[in-house]
Amino acid sequence: MPFLSKQDAPEKKKVHLNFFETACTGNHECSGQWSAPGDNSRTKDRLKHYLDLAKLAEKHKITCIFFADTYAGHDIYGGNMDVVLRAGVQVAQLDPLVIISAMAAVTESLSFGVTGSVTYIPPFALARTFSSLDHLTEGRVAWNVVTSFSNAAAAAFGKELLPSAERYEMGDEYMDVIYKLWNGSWADDSAKYDEVNRVAYEPSRIKKIEHEGKHLKLSARHQLHPSPQRTPVIFQAGTSKSGQAFAARHAEAIYIGGMVPSHAAAGRDPTTMKFFAAISPFIGKTMEEAQAKFDLAYKHADILGGLGQFSGYTGIDMSKYPLDEEFNLDLSNPKENMIQGFLGNFVDSLETNQQPWTPRRLGYKMALGGLHPSPVGTPEMIADVMQSWIDEADVDGFNIAYISNPGSSEDVVNLLIPVLRERGMIFDDYAVPGGTFRENLLRQPGQKTLRSDHYGSQFNYENDLDVLKEASDAVEVNGNGH
Repeated sequence: MPFLSKQDAPEKKKVHLNFFETACTGNHECSGQWSAPGDNSRTKDRLKHYLDLAKLAEKHKITCIFFADTYAGHDIYGGNMDVVLRAGVQVAQLDPLVIISAMAAVTESLSFGVTGSVTYIPPFALARTFSSLDHLTEGRVAWNVVTSFSNAAAAAFGKELLPSAERYEMGDEYMDVIYKLWNGSWADDSAKYDEVNRVAYEPSRIKKIEHEGKHLKLSARHQLHPSPQRTPVIFQAGTSKSGQAFAARHAEAIYIGGMVPSHAAAGRDPTTMKFFAAISPFIGKTMEEAQAKFDLAYKHADILGGLGQFSGYTGIDMSKYPLDEEFNLDLSNPKENMIQGFLGNFVDSLETNQQPWTPRRLGYKMALGGLHPSPVGTPEMIADVMQSWIDEADVDGFNIAYISNPGSSEDVVNLLIPVLRERGMIFDDYAVPGGTFRENLLRQPGQKTLRSDHYGSQFNYENDLDVLKEASDAVEVNGNGH
């Protein structure tokens, strides 16, 4: 068999790195770490924190700061929010949308992903907000589309919680409406600024969108002229059957938990859909230093806060299980089967296969990395873990969640990134410095708007709106195209 020359050898895959955040005053996922020496999470209600994070990220060529967000809070454990409030985890939450333009002002290439709910934010309002951000950031924004699964969120908005399949059905209709607003209301040449004829915006090149569907009704022109990307980059993280089908139709980037790239379908080129895994590493120059960081975090971990998070994510009240008794789960019970599914999937630093699972141990796991892998080791060891994800799951990037703040982010840029770059695992620079998020995510200079193979690209000004309505009706007739 002939040897491959250096030129013929397949190029090593390079991946994106994102910082994974929540704009909460306290901890994002690692409950109790605000009490650790040197942690400044209690200052996350001040703009300086976010400006410093943005400048650090761009200096080291981080692709994006990705903001998760929730409404209302985790109130399943014990029927209230007491444990998460005491633990200072995912509470006292700022609206991340109002922070982005300030972070963009101190950066040129770093992008920003922000969560927004199709269940509770009217499409007209969300379209204007994200177009505003797309203009102000010069195209460096993404929308993480969620349908909001908690009863607490539904109660906060005075609504009944819809079943998952119905939320995604409404979500599909919502996406049609918002594509019409972003892409079909204003023509590319609608902004004239013609001083001779005194025309700023040409009325004949701006359409009013008329939509009356099963879940939504709208009669309006989009309130803003076309922004650099028109449609922000679309992130999605649905793991249910309905959520996976929704992501396959709409997402350009998918945050995977149980999902794998093979789930991407809908006739689109899977190489244009980017898959991101999450990781919460403990990094030290030596194994001893990494272990010491883990031991300190373990000392400050709030296990009840961790169980409060798990209860919020799953809808299962973990306060009903004795804290130090091994789980004896009835797998015929759907909720207990769900718990077993999570326990079986954990890959972390707690040697999960060697100790029995108790609520206390689950609380520690949640407080020391949440639902993410939380490896402990040197930069080389963490890089090995990340390479295994690239090799086995073909991921395109990582959302890196912090343990301590700002220590974890500093360890990523000062210890881990040099090793990843030396191994050729990450990009050396942005594909288009100063460019849009879509150009830098796909690494396709000039690709500012949706690709032509994206479902949303059909909703453009030049298409007759009756044709677009027929496309929407066809989606409904065919069960939302799923």
